[in-house]
Amino acid sequence: MLHTPLWKRLLILVIVLWGILAALPNAFYTRVEQHNDAVKAITAAEGVATEEQAAARALWPDVLPSALMSLGLDLRGGAHLLARVQVADVYAQRIDALWPEVRDSLRDVRDQVGSVRRQPSVPGVLRVAISNPDGMAVALEKVRALASPVMTLTGAGSSDLEVVADGQEIVVQLSEAERVATDQRTVQQSLEIIRRRVDEVGTREPTIQRQGDDRILIQVPGIGSAQELKAVIGTTAKLSFHQVLGRTSDAGADPGPRNRLVADANEESLYFIISQEAVVGGEELTDAQPSFDQNGRPAVSFRFNPTGARLFGDYTAAHIGEPFAIVLDDEVISAPTIQSHIAGGSGIITGSFTVEESTNLAVLLRAGALPAKMTFLEERTIGPELGQDSIDAGKLAGIVGMLAVVAYLVLSYGLFGIFANIALVVNILLLIAVLSTIGATLTLPGIAGIVLTMGMAVDANVLIYERIREELRDGKSPARAVELGFERAFSSIMDSNITGIIAAVIMFVIGSGPVRGFAVTTGIGIFTSMFTAIYVTRLIVTTYINWRQPKELVV
Repeated sequence: MLHTPLWKRLLILVIVLWGILAALPNAFYTRVEQHNDAVKAITAAEGVATEEQAAARALWPDVLPSALMSLGLDLRGGAHLLARVQVADVYAQRIDALWPEVRDSLRDVRDQVGSVRRQPSVPGVLRVAISNPDGMAVALEKVRALASPVMTLTGAGSSDLEVVADGQEIVVQLSEAERVATDQRTVQQSLEIIRRRVDEVGTREPTIQRQGDDRILIQVPGIGSAQELKAVIGTTAKLSFHQVLGRTSDAGADPGPRNRLVADANEESLYFIISQEAVVGGEELTDAQPSFDQNGRPAVSFRFNPTGARLFGDYTAAHIGEPFAIVLDDEVISAPTIQSHIAGGSGIITGSFTVEESTNLAVLLRAGALPAKMTFLEERTIGPELGQDSIDAGKLAGIVGMLAVVAYLVLSYGLFGIFANIALVVNILLLIAVLSTIGATLTLPGIAGIVLTMGMAVDANVLIYERIREELRDGKSPARAVELGFERAFSSIMDSNITGIIAAVIMFVIGSGPVRGFAVTTGIGIFTSMFTAIYVTRLIVTTYINWRQPKELVV
């Protein structure tokens, strides 16, 4: 008799049952995917569901696991973009924003420097002329006092501004160390904003990573086209609130000093004259959600931080009955009239939105503004037909590999080969269950890793069965031969799998893209193979030995 503690048998059975249930949703991929999308939409709407969402949710029972393996770009199809961040634009914005500080700093020493005027210059360079050249040293000292240290390891000890004299002009621009630091921050900020925008729209497992100094690679499975993806990530989404000074149909009208002429996003022939200075900027925005106005039309509700709430509240209290403009990317998307004091820092943006447009606008506002414009160097769409071809090829490879392994085990070990095949099926189910639970993305190399897992599972069973054969040839009883076979094969199985795990870890750390996908499935497959070979196969074999109690054993 072979004794296995009850708790161990129950634990093995529970793990196997979990694997079957967790892998099951992948057999009904489309239905479960629709169910998951509906649940996410209903949750976002605070439990309110449309008829379509309720029907989609009912496609899969809520009590069962619903996690799926995400399919990669090569399996599902999708969009691929390679974008370049225009980091030079940030230099110009920084320098333009510096001019008021420079002007104010020189105002205190006007008796020494004379009058101060900004001169025309190339973008990213500020040229300031002073009327008294004798005060140049004082002016340079004042402007240099505006500089700050560069907060990077490579730029330690450097200043962020380079201030020099050129005749009667002061020339101000970013230092080389600050340009490098700005490039790093700009690309990283762009990358994070793109990730938030793409993820919030509901796409699955996007690949968003930096390439080179100023490029970002974006690959999104399951999206319709590259144009659709560009519509989400290509918008800067700069929001601001301005005082409305007038309306006109003349596109060439002079708005006056410190004012702007901005087009109406909803009516082609209408333009607004607004103040240059914003009452509140989008940087004070803390949240934005799709909603509906009092007439049931799609809108976007928003909320400010305490600073924005105070500014917005003070302005609305002082301008009741007057219109104010909500400007998004240099277009007035809404110009409501202030009906009352709006306290609390929250409000609603109305306009000619569809439900999809209001949802996307809320996503863009929550994600924030891109710090610089982006140009798309490469774009392509991988159709779902190509993805389906890859899936079919992967399925065929898996089926052929599975049949070859099954045939080999049965021909070599007979009944014990059948036991090993049962464990092999459990192994694949556990692998799929783990990949689904952790949200791993399955690619074509990942399918290759699954097929390789089948071969590794055979290796473990071959070692065990050959060891059992040796013990039987030495005259051991069937029960004792099985016990010693599993015990003495364990060290060999462990050694071979440890080397496989080390290789998988190295591929995951050093590799990228398809290599990492292969490493993930291979690494997880090693663990599931060890579990099924050592524990599941042993449970099946010991159950058979204890039940039939054979006098002789044919392995």
